[in-house]
Amino acid sequence: MGLLLALALILSYVESLIPLPIGIPGIKIGLANLAVVLAMYLVGERNALLLTISKAVLSGLLFGNLTVILYNLAGALISFFTMALMKKSGRFHLPVISAVGGAMHNTGQLLVACVIVSTYGIVYYIPFLLIAGLGTGMVIGSVAVLVLPAARKGMNGGNRG
Repeated sequence: MGLLLALALILSYVESLIPLPIGIPGIKIGLANLAVVLAMYLVGERNALLLTISKAVLSGLLFGNLTVILYNLAGALISFFTMALMKKSGRFHLPVISAVGGAMHNTGQLLVACVIVSTYGIVYYIPFLLIAGLGTGMVIGSVAVLVLPAARKGMNGGNRG
């Protein structure tokens, strides 16, 4: 768990260094979500939920402020519970679960933004945020598929695949 949290925070930091010249607020790559997706498959949903909350709070403290923590938590929790339900159903592949998680993350943040700025005019960003979340989530999920076998092998001391 410590390694996954460290990975999440390092990826959050790396992402904070990458400028995205898109011009639409809220669009991020979501690199740190790789750690959450891996945690769901390596250490179970309960531990992955703990990682999700820790990542949201700590990355907000390190790279943002209280408002960032609020946005992070809203997006992360909605995303997590959606992905956990999809995984539990056994009907979806990891990249699809991650893609929907990315879209739900953006949806959660948009809901918080509607409350904070007290206007619903920002809902016009929904199509852009959903497309971005689906796309980046699919990439994160695809990377997770590639990394997962090695991570499992490492957790088992190299004895099993």
